[in-house]
Amino acid sequence: MDNIVGVAIFGLGLVLLIFGFNEAHSASSDISRFFTGNPTDHSMWLIVGGVGAIVAGLLASISGGRKT
Repeated sequence: MDNIVGVAIFGLGLVLLIFGFNEAHSASSDISRFFTGNPTDHSMWLIVGGVGAIVAGLLASISGGRKT
């Protein structure tokens, strides 16, 4: 059961990462990047959350298969 949860978290991370990259290339991020040099905070949080969820999903999938 833990492997399924890990895979679901991994999939959620991929979705967040895709949304974050799409948001980073949007018009609002272009405007923010023009004035501040950085994309919007929303796109950065989506990317960071996606990476975190991918790592957590991988760890849950790997450790979930072992019985201690």
